[in-house]
Amino acid sequence: MIANLLKGSRGPSANDSRFLLDVHRRDLPGLDTMRRYGDDEEVDLVVVGAGAGGSVLAQRLARRGWRIVIIEAGPFWHPDEDWVSDEAGSHELYWNQKRVIGGEDPISMGKNNSGRGVGGSMVHYAGYTPRFHPSDFETLTRDGVGADWPISYWDLKAHYEELEREMPVAGQNWPWGDPHSYPFSPHPVGGAAQMLWRGALELGVEMRVGPVGIVNGTFGNRPHCIYRGYCLQGCKVNAKASPYVTHLPDALAHGVEIRADSMAVRVEVDGQDRATGVTYVRERDGIERHQRAALVALCAYSIETPRLLLNSTSRRFPNGLCNNEDQVGRYVMVQGASQIAGRFPEELRMYKAPPPEVSSEQFYETDESRGFARGFSIQTVSPLPIGWAEHVLADGHFGAALREYMRDYNHWAVIGVLNELLPQPDNRVTLADERDEYGLPVARFDHSRSANDERNMEYSKDVIKGILQSSGAQDTLTIDRYAHLIGGARMGTSPRNSVVDADHRAWAVANLLVADGSVCPTQGAANPALTIMALSSRLAQRLADKQVGARTAA
Repeated sequence: MIANLLKGSRGPSANDSRFLLDVHRRDLPGLDTMRRYGDDEEVDLVVVGAGAGGSVLAQRLARRGWRIVIIEAGPFWHPDEDWVSDEAGSHELYWNQKRVIGGEDPISMGKNNSGRGVGGSMVHYAGYTPRFHPSDFETLTRDGVGADWPISYWDLKAHYEELEREMPVAGQNWPWGDPHSYPFSPHPVGGAAQMLWRGALELGVEMRVGPVGIVNGTFGNRPHCIYRGYCLQGCKVNAKASPYVTHLPDALAHGVEIRADSMAVRVEVDGQDRATGVTYVRERDGIERHQRAALVALCAYSIETPRLLLNSTSRRFPNGLCNNEDQVGRYVMVQGASQIAGRFPEELRMYKAPPPEVSSEQFYETDESRGFARGFSIQTVSPLPIGWAEHVLADGHFGAALREYMRDYNHWAVIGVLNELLPQPDNRVTLADERDEYGLPVARFDHSRSANDERNMEYSKDVIKGILQSSGAQDTLTIDRYAHLIGGARMGTSPRNSVVDADHRAWAVANLLVADGSVCPTQGAANPALTIMALSSRLAQRLADKQVGARTAA
């Protein structure tokens, strides 16, 4: 009751990022006065990757006095110049470096599942911030598929709540999974989402507004969302949450150094199977350097974390660091993310709102009558014109027909799904023969769907097509696609089935941590950003409180 009465007025107690931001310029505050460490100076922690996992981990531990360096492959952003109201002009936000894809259902890599630069892929995510459900952590026990995590939802609940205050998250009270409320009230709903919501209700599909990590009101020096529609191109007003505005300002204020434009190439290990630090290359000179550290945390996400481990070979680890059991790179998952667009006689202007406006998790859990295990979530989306053109092309329309669909853009509304696709050992990252500009083997990602995945995806498309028809759509267009990445260095109970333990420590190298989405044993049907941050928050608390006990290398 008190939390509902105080909506929007209570901020986090141990994160001042919202006050450190400059109201007149968007650069990362504290960059000019950032602390600098020497490569030969052993820091307490070196983190690879300044995204969702690495930024939260660094911010939390810096407040406890840890000396930390973050190595980030991409640049420091200057949002006033770099983040533009233009889809094509935002290309550099994505990880555009060469990757090889294969399998029966290969996954396009880039803007929809990876980022490069300080702040990571959350710089260009849509802002949607749901929690995983309690069931996501025990799918094998409950439903006989996937894997059980070595931790539970309840281990993360307090961290979810704290992060929802830090971002802050705006949305209606949430009835699914573990029912909960949000610290900020929901955003107003635009015409396109209202139309789809009415159609859903006619079919008995419950929907709610949000949840989005987008300010509704003001939050310190962060302003209200202005509904410009460019969440996926970097938020120029700082209303949308990303580590760039939610955690890195506070991290820098507490002594963290971020080395941007620095590509990690190897984790070095001594004769006692302990990590000594990270070797990296700075773009400006191409010279290899080595940052010494007492503890190493890999937070480079589900392609680059396995690639770095696989490239860190030695006599002790000839097949890659921590890969003597052949677990590194396996069980990488994506989510099915098909979208269907509907044409309406009214002008709807779907872009005039946060991309995910209303959503539903009514189909999230297993229902055996559907013919598959696990489920999917539903959310409204709002592709901008280039994305809309991709949608039209995917449905088979070219030339004059494409131009007519483009002219008609403001009459369309789009609704999509996120399907939980199950972990499979052969959906994996390996190293290709081809090398990149740093001399590193290029990552190869092979992906194929299971029969359960295909039934899930087909069923979900029937549901959202029914919502469009119930809403009064005159015409529909369908695009099949995928989103997000999870897995590749999963946590578990044994080195025979995982890469790290419940405290994110590599089984084979006790002072090597993995703290990003690659540790997740299952994907869920929720966007993973908030869960990745919650995992790092929990890890930081356990490290700072010395709850991570001593363990010799496996």
